[in-house]
Amino acid sequence: MATSPDDMMAAVTEGMRGRTGRDLAEWVHLVRTDSGVDPLDQMAVRAWLRDVHGVPQNTQWAIAFSVAESAGWQRPSVEGYVDSQYTGAREALRPIYDAVESALIALGDDVVREGRGTYVPFVRRRQFAAVAATTTTRVDVGLRFVDPPHHPRLVPAKAPGSATHKVGLTDVSQVDDDLVALLRVAYDQNG
Repeated sequence: MATSPDDMMAAVTEGMRGRTGRDLAEWVHLVRTDSGVDPLDQMAVRAWLRDVHGVPQNTQWAIAFSVAESAGWQRPSVEGYVDSQYTGAREALRPIYDAVESALIALGDDVVREGRGTYVPFVRRRQFAAVAATTTTRVDVGLRFVDPPHHPRLVPAKAPGSATHKVGLTDVSQVDDDLVALLRVAYDQNG
């Protein structure tokens, strides 16, 4: 079963008091009253939590997210995340993203697109692909393989998302039958 951001938040916050000595509401209050950090600057909040209190990474994320929401920030829709990734210097890469997204969605009715700040994960039972505009000239398609196929376009990777391998794309014509075959293998191995 795919894990949504809400499911991940629930899992992290469930045992927070036992791991950190405070529950989520207490951390939010502490950050808002004692840190001196802008509550909308999630990176600064995470750094403060890590450096001052030794809070673990996933717990930092959950607290920073909640602190930002308490200050009025609202989580974008998936389309909002995608739009924010393909603006400015990366706007010309949007057709590549759109072609990859179409190919991924066409793999099956169970493909779910999720939003993240720097990449778009595609999930079945678990994440099998992630698409990111990693430079102003390239979109990386991260693929998670249990048993990776041998293919000249595949490069070992640790990102984007849960990728074990990636394919770099600089033109929409590279979203071809070869790429779709690789997407299918990742889809099949993560269902």
